Parts: sequence; structure tokens; C-alpha cells
Amino acid sequence: MASKQLSVRLDDGLLQELEDECRRSGQSRSALTKRFLEEGLRMERHPGIVFRPGPAGRRPGLVDGPDIWVLGRLFRDREGPADELFARIADDLVLRIDQVEAASRYYDEFREEVDAWLDRLDAEADRAEAQWRRERGLPAR
Repeated sequence: MASKQLSVRLDDGLLQELEDECRRSGQSRSALTKRFLEEGLRMERHPGIVFRPGPAGRRPGLVDGPDIWVLGRLFRDREGPADELFARIADDLVLRIDQVEAASRYYDEFREEVDAWLDRLDAEADRAEAQWRRERGLPAR
């Protein structure tokens, strides 16, 4: 994908905040600005979704609920009517239906990204379990 340059004027206070965040995060001004724009546009299209930091990187989640990957795992192999699945998920995770619907809309648009995150989590869990088993002399699965 080709990239293009964008010139933006920022007031001194906002520019200082951006510089402070660049130093804190270790990211360049360009990379950080791009990340904020991408995340901001996604949040604009998907009300109720925010991005949060964590040891495995930034990830989307419900404003007042779990990360999208948690729900993505449940959406991944869905069968049957969405209404029934959403009601079951809402009940199991103690969420409102509108939260489950917001997560589903986000997952539908960014399915490949969320599924790739899930694949990385699963691979890391498998590696950790294999190491744990080796350290205890247990047979591999």
C-alpha cells in the first residue's frame, strides 16, 4: 500500500503531549500519530470499542468489558441464529446485548486481525504448556 504525507498543524500544548508520549512509548512521532489516527477512526466507526495497552501490545476491547479477542473466540465458530448466540454470550460473560453486538460488528470488520491475535495467543499457550510439561517430566500432549 502506498503511503502519502499529511501535514497537520497542532497547537503547542498538543504537540508537547505528543512528544511526551513519543518519549514514553519509544515510538516516532510519525508512528504514534498514525496509530492514534487508525485507532481513532476505528473507534469512530465502532462506538463502544476502545484500544488499551498490555504486555502483548495494544488491542481493541469493549469500553466497559473484555477485549475483543475474548468474544472473537466465541464468534469464530458460531452456528445457529446470531440472536441466540449473542444472548448466550451476554449471559455467560455478564454483558449487555448491545455490547455483544458492538463486539460482533468490530470482529466482522477486522476478523483476520482478531483471528491472527487468537492464533498467536494459542501458540504461546501451547509453547508455555509444552515447556511446563518438559520441566516436570510429563509426556507431551
